[in-house]
Amino acid sequence: METNNETITEPAPPRLIKCGVAGVGHLGQHHARIYHAMENTELVGIYELNDKKAKEICKKYKCKRFSSLDELGEECEAVSVAVPTDYHHEVSIPLLNKRCNLIIEKPLSSTREEAEEILKAAKENNVVAQVGHIEHFNPVTTFLENHIYHPRYIVADRFAPFQPRGTEVGVVLDLMIHDLGIIRQLVKSPIKKVEALGVNVLSKTEDIANARITFENGCVANINTSRISLQKKREIRVFQPNAYLSLNFMEQNGHLLVQDGKQIKKHDIPIEKAEPLFLELSSFVQCVRDAAKPKVDIEFGKSTLELALDITDQIHEQISNELRFPNFEEEAAGEQ
Repeated sequence: METNNETITEPAPPRLIKCGVAGVGHLGQHHARIYHAMENTELVGIYELNDKKAKEICKKYKCKRFSSLDELGEECEAVSVAVPTDYHHEVSIPLLNKRCNLIIEKPLSSTREEAEEILKAAKENNVVAQVGHIEHFNPVTTFLENHIYHPRYIVADRFAPFQPRGTEVGVVLDLMIHDLGIIRQLVKSPIKKVEALGVNVLSKTEDIANARITFENGCVANINTSRISLQKKREIRVFQPNAYLSLNFMEQNGHLLVQDGKQIKKHDIPIEKAEPLFLELSSFVQCVRDAAKPKVDIEFGKSTLELALDITDQIHEQISNELRFPNFEEEAAGEQ
């Protein structure tokens, strides 16, 4: 295009980031959908052991099925690891060693040792490594981060109906870890004390859990989680001086109660709704493009996992003690 005899050069379109997905099950299929839909990415292909699911995704998004993780890592610049938690370490290490940038679904792994090895491989290969704590990209969390300045008491409730999928880990690593990460980010204080209780009902690991966390700055968080609820619930309430916020992660709405003289006034919170996974992957891709530190980097993901494992250990010890020491009063009554 010419104007006043001067040539104006149109800016070149951004380079497409070549993306892949390892594991296209319940969640991984949505990673594939979003990479396919983004303007600045190319879904190159997937790694999936299930033939039926692999054919379905490849046909739908016209991408390639890789026969090995090495091939996936060689052709992709950025990969989502969306396999079950038990396989995060097994899948992530070969991809990191191919210098592939990764977003690993939460939790980072199921053990402290595996998490440390993933972190070490990410550092040695100097790649962008993000952990998929999706709620950190929920517009509700963004609102909280911008409006919470001195939290004193936090209540988080996260309930879901029972699903056999995901029971390779307990409800703390499956669901509660979402709220652990958000609360740590909001409070920004070292943890002083953790108290936890749990019950296993339908699976071998805990299905219901409660954790009470006391921070060194005095803030207290009470977190309730269940995966055998009849209804879904994902809510957080945050109390700070002269204000109280109640927010719904699913509906992406809520209200603010503030002190006005001797009265309490309620204000609806204006939150612009958006798909958290799209926001999360957009942020990841931008970090890959800029070689920048992710919002939820692998160190934060590892430390949140360690907190979740501390809670899990407490619960498992409590459950073990309950099984080891029966109710002697009931036994004595039965013998009479």
